[in-house]
Amino acid sequence: MRLNHYLGGILLVSGTTIGAAMLAVPVGTGFMGFFPSLALFGVCWLFFLLTAIFFIDVNHSVGGEANLISMAGRTIGTFGQAITWVLYLLLLYSLVAAYIAGSAPLFQNALFTLTGLSIPIWLSYFVLPVIFGFFIYMGTEGVDVVNRVLMALLLITYVVLIGVVPEHVNGSYLMHVDWRVGFVGVPVVVTSFGYHIIIPTLATYLKHDRKHLIWTAVIGSLITVAVYGVWQALVLGVVPLTGPISLASTWSSGGSAATPLSQLLENKWIGMAAQFFAIFAIITSFLGVSLSLADFLTDGFKLRKSWEGRLIAIVLTFVPPLFFVFTYPRGFYLALQHGGAVVILLLGFLPCWMAWKQYRSVAMRLLLILMMVISIGVVVVDCMDQAGYFKEDLAPYVSPKN
Repeated sequence: MRLNHYLGGILLVSGTTIGAAMLAVPVGTGFMGFFPSLALFGVCWLFFLLTAIFFIDVNHSVGGEANLISMAGRTIGTFGQAITWVLYLLLLYSLVAAYIAGSAPLFQNALFTLTGLSIPIWLSYFVLPVIFGFFIYMGTEGVDVVNRVLMALLLITYVVLIGVVPEHVNGSYLMHVDWRVGFVGVPVVVTSFGYHIIIPTLATYLKHDRKHLIWTAVIGSLITVAVYGVWQALVLGVVPLTGPISLASTWSSGGSAATPLSQLLENKWIGMAAQFFAIFAIITSFLGVSLSLADFLTDGFKLRKSWEGRLIAIVLTFVPPLFFVFTYPRGFYLALQHGGAVVILLLGFLPCWMAWKQYRSVAMRLLLILMMVISIGVVVVDCMDQAGYFKEDLAPYVSPKN
């Protein structure tokens, strides 16, 4: 095993996990507070690390270059494979919708800041699909070229923010604690820890070495926790919980954490760095997910690898998410929240189900049952939240007077 392969695997895990979801995490977890959100990060990290290990063992037992769909077919049959197919498609569509919705106000603000030109929000929804849809159409090579540039810019803006924003942090904001409203952030946070889909690729890349695969997942996901923790401290330490420009108002409008952060920072250039950090985070995530969705649809519908087939795949990739975004004003946060329910089923419940025959001991079977129950519980909580069961708990933060 070459060291650069090992390091590359770690970066693939952290790079897959770190993305646009981090723009919604502070908004969803701000109600519970900074330290409770760190505890939630820790629980989600451990939960998904365990399911990743289950995933690694199932992949090893199936052998070859098995992907998620084929793994489900080999372990839980045609019915499980069909469920996996639907969940996978729902997840990718949810994420693409979230990125389109989250990018629109950021592009709108950035364009106005740079040029003074104001465009309507509905027009901003088409920026990602039209401009970067071209690279999706070009395939993996086209995405790879632009993604390298954007990842470099993302890193630069992140370093700038963690270097200058701490002086604006209000320590009292970080002391807020309210465990009762922790449910609001759970579906969004689970969306931020899903790296399992890349495990089949990693297994081939790392020669199916179980030990190195597990350590790659551990280290790569710990890097993610560290990055999220720093970002969480910056946003929750600068943006107040309530008020006209706050986490609560951002949650109500369905925006991203970068919007109030850029509005509250006194330095114009720092505010622009926050906006562009958000834009780069969304675009890099958007490129990978959209390419995966386009390829998935091409294979699923047996489209030809011609220009007509690629064009049909692009249309099928972007039209349904655009319809969702125009239908739901809180598109960014809502799409990620529902995406969280799909993630917990696809990357939480499903690996446990697939691994059932893999583990024979009573202790492991009980652990699998516990984690499947937790997965279903997260989905139930998300459904209850959408049905308005927790409105009274949120009322002190999102009432009109706040």
